[in-house]
Amino acid sequence: MAIPESFLDDLNGRLDIVDVVSAYLPLTKKGANYWGLCPFHHEKTPSFSVNESRQIFHCFGCGKGGGPIRFVMEMENLSFPDAVRKLADQAGLQMPEETAGDGQWREKRKRILELNKEAARFYRSMLADSRGTAVASYIRDKRRISPKFSARFGLGAAPDAWDTLILAMRDKGYDKTDLIDAGLAVAGKGGGVYDKYRNRLMLPVIDVRGDVIGFTSRVMDDSTPKYLNTPETAIFKKRSILYGLNYAKNTKRPNFILVEGNIDVITLHQAGFDNTVATMGTALTEEHIRLLGRYTKELVLCYDNDAAGEDATQRAIALLRNSEVGVKVLRLPRRRTEDGELVKQDADDYIKNCGPAAFEELMNGSSNSAEYRLSVVQAGFDLSRDDQRAQYLLAAAEVLAGLPSPVEREIYAGRCAEAAGVSKEAVLQEVNQQRKKRSWQARKQEERQNLTPSQRIQPKARGLRYENIRSAQAEKGILRIVLLDGEFFRKVEPVNEGHFSSPVLKKAFILLRERWEAGKSVSLSALDGQFAPEEMDQLASAVQEPQPRNTAEAALEDYKQVILLEASSLDISDEKGLVALKNVLKKKKAYGG
Repeated sequence: MAIPESFLDDLNGRLDIVDVVSAYLPLTKKGANYWGLCPFHHEKTPSFSVNESRQIFHCFGCGKGGGPIRFVMEMENLSFPDAVRKLADQAGLQMPEETAGDGQWREKRKRILELNKEAARFYRSMLADSRGTAVASYIRDKRRISPKFSARFGLGAAPDAWDTLILAMRDKGYDKTDLIDAGLAVAGKGGGVYDKYRNRLMLPVIDVRGDVIGFTSRVMDDSTPKYLNTPETAIFKKRSILYGLNYAKNTKRPNFILVEGNIDVITLHQAGFDNTVATMGTALTEEHIRLLGRYTKELVLCYDNDAAGEDATQRAIALLRNSEVGVKVLRLPRRRTEDGELVKQDADDYIKNCGPAAFEELMNGSSNSAEYRLSVVQAGFDLSRDDQRAQYLLAAAEVLAGLPSPVEREIYAGRCAEAAGVSKEAVLQEVNQQRKKRSWQARKQEERQNLTPSQRIQPKARGLRYENIRSAQAEKGILRIVLLDGEFFRKVEPVNEGHFSSPVLKKAFILLRERWEAGKSVSLSALDGQFAPEEMDQLASAVQEPQPRNTAEAALEDYKQVILLEASSLDISDEKGLVALKNVLKKKKAYGG
């Protein structure tokens, strides 16, 4: 391990997972555990459990689990060492000297960040150079971005050459490996490298700490790719990056605006809407929503008014539906050209064509998600025709049936009825039928799952599925018992790691036994960092079932017999295997098996 185990034990001994989790979300104690709404997926009913005695968390909905360090890793999108460092600071512990592995990783990360900063300065300097004249003109004339906001967002120019940045960074002490690691250069076939960005507007991507974690770039014509980003690296993960958040987090406005393009962000900030952010060319993700939830309670979706924009809006609404972030939709009107054609316009276009005041008015009139979805439904039907009105009401009732509040259903049912020229009672009747249908389908789905309990027992990650479910259930039982008290390791024999069928459960058994033999605490949270995230999810789920102390010894004997029986039945091809199986069966019978 990069961080000494003794330090991790000291840190875990000072942490209380209830305190750690409570700093991020409210918890309510029910029975032996604490419960809350899961921060890793969207839900209406709490399925996120925190077990204080075992110092672990587990979500029965999405399956995530682990100890305090794993929780902070997931919440803050941090590496294991950085999560440890954050918790150590909170606990008043001085981080030990880093080992070579951790030190090398931190040095590499530091070097990439320093290189990115130097590259950003270089690209910025090119705007005043003859090699950046075309980009400077594009920023000033085409995009109408003022010098103030060009500087604020660090806009720059990548010259139309193959090695301009490489040569400039070489003079700063960086080699081709550094440039490739940072995603600023691309390896050629002959062993050489060339600049990744050429003849492009450069936009550095800055995180909330002020570090340049990567770049996005844009062409100035219709060539492709239109946008080109830094590739995925240890510090640049598009699924959790929001462009402009470094400034938007300080806004005085009551909400955030989410737009599609990076240029849209700059234009809106320049127009006074400093609460605007954008994803990095990806759809909105749960990681984005968790990040947004730290800074705002309302998100205004402002996507392009075309089919792709409508689809993106619908997906975002579905993702945000059960989060703590409220959602509204700002629909940009189409613009009529000189030829009379109606064309879409993005936020950048609208600000340039209509001005900030008109955009503010649209903001104030933005609809909530229900209004937006119903308006989209209505736009798809000709309500002057009876058959179309009937189809519209069926589609609208489906939307209304998904609204959790009866008050909302009542209000919007009235609006739909008015639009279609029918009674509100008729609409509500259809809505109630839709809700009954959904309830029936949910019950059927639950019944199907109950008929296949083995599927519910299996881990969600396919690569971790149990080959022998019966043995795995018993192996999980043994882990629960030794976590109850490490002294139970004295009574586990003749079972050993060789009898375990699940590699993950086997590894946990070995590590916990080693800790017990060394006189250390036997806890699942102490294993954070030694398992992949999905493996820790599996372990946290495995030990969730309660195990009373007074029945632990008898349960242990039962689990041992199951494991030995399953292990011996795997190989009965010779006389030795048959004798082993006979002995196990005889012993099992003696215990009333």
